[in-house]
Amino acid sequence: MTTHQGGLTAVGVHHVGATVSDIPAALAFWEPLLGTKARIVGRLDRPYLGEHVGHPGVEIEAAIIDLPGGGALELLDYRLDGRATNPEDTATIGNVHLCLAVADCEAAFAHAVACGARAIRPAGPITVDAGPNLGARATYLRAPDGITLELFQRPSGA
Repeated sequence: MTTHQGGLTAVGVHHVGATVSDIPAALAFWEPLLGTKARIVGRLDRPYLGEHVGHPGVEIEAAIIDLPGGGALELLDYRLDGRATNPEDTATIGNVHLCLAVADCEAAFAHAVACGARAIRPAGPITVDAGPNLGARATYLRAPDGITLELFQRPSGA
């Protein structure tokens, strides 16, 4: 399906990228969480890349893990001195989260916590009580490196 809005023609989501502090540590969380191994792990150091990301000459350790339903999660460890960590609060301007549709939000929550995610709401998923997602179950968690992960179970019958 092609979407055309305001001059942009998008045909789908290719990937979601997240900057991490350490690829092995990130994979130790994301691979068990998603139940799949990264399909690519390696160093990116071609000259075009530095120009593309605004850091000429950069080397990036990278891993790509396929996401359920299509697209991929791209984990990037920029090999640069002086990197800073963003505040973890989801209200931080520029914060982005990865939302995974799940069949059982409670089970997915327990699995994510067992893999090392921190619950935003320790009691677990909530039930959406109004709006177009009425009856859905959802929860926010914090993955390693402060990455925000949302688990979303569609309302029954949706």
